[in-house]
Amino acid sequence: MIEKQLSLKHYIALALLLVAAIIASIQPLEFESYLLHQVGTVLMLIALIIGMKKFGISFLSFCFYLLFLFIHIIGAHYLYSHVPYNEWIAKLFNFNLNQTMVWSRNMYDRLVHFAYGVLLYPFFYRCFQVLIPSAKPLILFLLVIQFVMASSMVYELLEWGLSIGLSPEDAENYNGQQGDMWDAHKDMFLATVGAILIGIIQLYKEKTPIRK
Repeated sequence: MIEKQLSLKHYIALALLLVAAIIASIQPLEFESYLLHQVGTVLMLIALIIGMKKFGISFLSFCFYLLFLFIHIIGAHYLYSHVPYNEWIAKLFNFNLNQTMVWSRNMYDRLVHFAYGVLLYPFFYRCFQVLIPSAKPLILFLLVIQFVMASSMVYELLEWGLSIGLSPEDAENYNGQQGDMWDAHKDMFLATVGAILIGIIQLYKEKTPIRK
């Protein structure tokens, strides 16, 4: 169901995100970099509210959007490069993910970029659907993929621009490149892959008749 007004369930979801942001603000690893990341959170929340009121989105899409911001907030607290996901997984499941996958770096930032494509796809799709009502599902799918690619590139350029004005240490803390010269390219690629995967699933569901 498409909704254009915030209801009690929306406010509850927003309140949970706010609680997460408050907790994440307690002794982050590097406060200035944390604030820079949270500027993006605020801007994205504004875009969500405006988009909902103008285009209308389902509550599920609303929650997906907030889930992405939640993942981002965790990354901001730990400067992305230091999110102890491997320790969490090892403690909960007695399983060393990094060792199993032969990862030599912290991969949390890769998860966030992949999640960008997956979790924000429904929101972007709805926006294009309203802006171009005559567009067929395949065209909307291609438009969203292109938007995810373009917005990912713009983000990486902004990140690079901010890093230029920072010290080498602060720049590394902020962008979390971890010595990988292809970091930006891989991040953009994963966001694109995430959007393509969820988009294909949505296209398949739209073409598959519902059996009663």
